[in-house]
Amino acid sequence: MKKNKIISFEELHCWKACRNVRRYVMELIKKFPPEEKYALTDGMRRSSRSTTENIAEGFGRYHFQENIQFCRHSRGSLHELIDQLITALDEEYITKSEYSNGKELIKRALGLLNG
Repeated sequence: MKKNKIISFEELHCWKACRNVRRYVMELIKKFPPEEKYALTDGMRRSSRSTTENIAEGFGRYHFQENIQFCRHSRGSLHELIDQLITALDEEYITKSEYSNGKELIKRALGLLNG
């Protein structure tokens, strides 16, 4: 019996979960105040993009150990996003519900990356 081989990072469940995180963050930051444009907004945009970009880059290396290292970078960016969500909550840019929803998406992505 032949296994189905993954031919693109787009097929990876962890990449899909991180993509959902990125999409959520991009919608969330649209309502942040203008003075955060080059601070929290930019940081969250970069962190969320880093999650998917690192998975894609690691996949493209075709070497297991390098791929793992890039997944670790993605995991770090997800943890960074949790801290940024906490900051956004503390600054009252987002609601507790928005924070909880974002954290749940991140937890799912972390579970898949760790699995």
